[in-house]
Amino acid sequence: MSFEFVFDKLNNYKANLSREWLLTNGLGGYAGSTVIGAHMRTHQGYLIASLHPPVDRYLVFSKTNERLVCGSRIYDLTTAQHKGPYTSEFNQGNMHLKSFKYDGTITYTYEAGGMRLTKTISLVYGKNQCVIAYTLENNGPEAGVVITPLMNFREHGEHMTVDDLRWALPDEVFTEIRDEKTGNVGFCYKPVGHSDVRVSLVSAGCEMVKRNNIYDENMELQFEIDNEADGLDCHLKPYDFVMEVAAGGVSRASFVCTVDVCQKDGKKKTVLPALPTVEIDTAFIEIERAKKRVSDLIDAAGFEETDELAQILTVAADQFIVDRASTGQKTIMAGYPWFTDWGRDTMIAFTGLCLETGRFEDAKSILISFSKYIKNGLVPNMFPDDGKEPLYNTADASLWYFYAVYNYLKYVDSDDAWKFVENEIFPSLQEIMGAYRKGTLFSIGMDDDALMRAGSGLDQVTWMDVRIGDEVVTPRHGKPVEINALWYNALMTMEEISRGIARRTHNKPEYYLAYAGGCSQLAMWVKDAFNEEFWNEEGGYLYDVVGDDFKDATLRPNQIFAVSLPFTMLDPQKEKSVVNVVKDRLYVGVGLRSLDVDDPQYVGVYQGALEKRDHAYHQGTAWGFLLGAFIESYLKVGGGTPQSIEEAKAFFEPVEQHLLQNCIGSISEIFDGDEPHPGRGCYAQAWSVGEVLRAYALLKSE
Repeated sequence: MSFEFVFDKLNNYKANLSREWLLTNGLGGYAGSTVIGAHMRTHQGYLIASLHPPVDRYLVFSKTNERLVCGSRIYDLTTAQHKGPYTSEFNQGNMHLKSFKYDGTITYTYEAGGMRLTKTISLVYGKNQCVIAYTLENNGPEAGVVITPLMNFREHGEHMTVDDLRWALPDEVFTEIRDEKTGNVGFCYKPVGHSDVRVSLVSAGCEMVKRNNIYDENMELQFEIDNEADGLDCHLKPYDFVMEVAAGGVSRASFVCTVDVCQKDGKKKTVLPALPTVEIDTAFIEIERAKKRVSDLIDAAGFEETDELAQILTVAADQFIVDRASTGQKTIMAGYPWFTDWGRDTMIAFTGLCLETGRFEDAKSILISFSKYIKNGLVPNMFPDDGKEPLYNTADASLWYFYAVYNYLKYVDSDDAWKFVENEIFPSLQEIMGAYRKGTLFSIGMDDDALMRAGSGLDQVTWMDVRIGDEVVTPRHGKPVEINALWYNALMTMEEISRGIARRTHNKPEYYLAYAGGCSQLAMWVKDAFNEEFWNEEGGYLYDVVGDDFKDATLRPNQIFAVSLPFTMLDPQKEKSVVNVVKDRLYVGVGLRSLDVDDPQYVGVYQGALEKRDHAYHQGTAWGFLLGAFIESYLKVGGGTPQSIEEAKAFFEPVEQHLLQNCIGSISEIFDGDEPHPGRGCYAQAWSVGEVLRAYALLKSE
């Protein structure tokens, strides 16, 4: 699994700013930049560390700039955009960039003056640590490279001015590292206000020289400018590192940047670990370990060796599965760079990310993690951290939890799995079921017709959840179509799981069979009411929301779940009609539009200030995760015919093209509804990757 761009695809600075890369460390920390090496958003850097996994994320190590030096000749490899007195100024080191490669690590290769510099970046899995390996090959006279690290300490979505840096990282906090025994050079510092945190940068294979000009000022970030935000950032560059190379020779160096947080020792005192000892081979060894880990992930997923798309998505899936310190369990990050772990997103992404890739223990851990925080029958929408109360404002996360458990048993289907669900998960499912029947927070509860209502006032409890002050952009209070499709699916899932427990574990079979019967009866009432209330005969599709005195005929994609879920309520003719309408009016290749283009509220471009983007978020913006349900529905109504399978295969072609456009090897959260549908929002989104991988695996099994 690898992506590679060569010089003729890298020499255009502006055309490549939208091509980003992402590395993650399994803790919520990450690294990212662009294929040409220039940063274009605040959420980019070589090490964004998670101080309390998977949150509390800080940029500490922005990047390194390099200059090749041979006698009086200097070749500046810096690639960056800075604000000049009159206009933007560009350092176009990408004109020396011969190739960019992503294979689970990042490699930039530069050539100038008879020299070839290879720079490979990797994150160490399970640590807040970045390594960089340099190799300098020289076909000319004695020469060298000057490497300048840009350091920082700021929340990953913020930016710094010089005055901010003087306050947060005053020059005197840098402690030099010069170890004659090991040859290590570098520095470390404790950011102001974070005495329990230490950032260190240690190198082997270089000499270190203190700089007089220690500020990198006014780095201009084009993404922020495009979204009408402050696009300037500043960094500290206190030292240069010099690696020399003999005529006709080869030199190597390793850099290791580490963030350590004080830990309690046996006497309950907080202590920092020893600084890392770095050898010239250290970074090279860690990079090979990272590549081996990628290979192991692909092997464990079990896809064919020639199935490149499955391998790419398997590696992308890994980026979202992380540790959560507060629970000691696994969780799923909703999206990079800014989202954390959300209940709804986790349960939707769960099948593709964990089950299709063979990560069954991680799947089990995630189910346990969220079950522990169910309250009033609600799975957390926003997960708790540092003692804060979770947010439970979601009607569908709990219902998607049934879907995740159902698929877990479908994929694993062992006696141990059934016992695990019976003992650890089934009580939580019962709690949800009881709360939804009786009624719970946010006006969520079963109505007299057995359908599920949700939301009132300023509540936003479905996935279309934008609110701007007191303005609810997409009000869906009443009985949303996907909530009721999920409600029926949850009832049928409970019936099946109850019968399965009675059959597989032989524990209290009468109790479980009786419970199954009750769920089955209620599901029949829901099915009858759903078909009566939601079918829009004139349009040939489903109403989006039904209320006491209204039926919302707005054409939205939420109805696709009434076809795609394991248990559904429509007859085949209605299902086919829904799929055809969605395909003809909402499908755009990389996702489904959130609103029909002919609707007067339609907004086709997601860009600009936050308020502008919020008004477009669910009013025409296309969503990648909806492809999973759409493709599954398309295959279902096609009946598995050769023609339907071939047509479904074509749905993945735009996705494959997208893998080369925004975040290399991953799938964006959203896309413009208007052509050419560029990726927007999070550049790597868990449910986009998970659902496309799930649908792709489903297609392969046909």
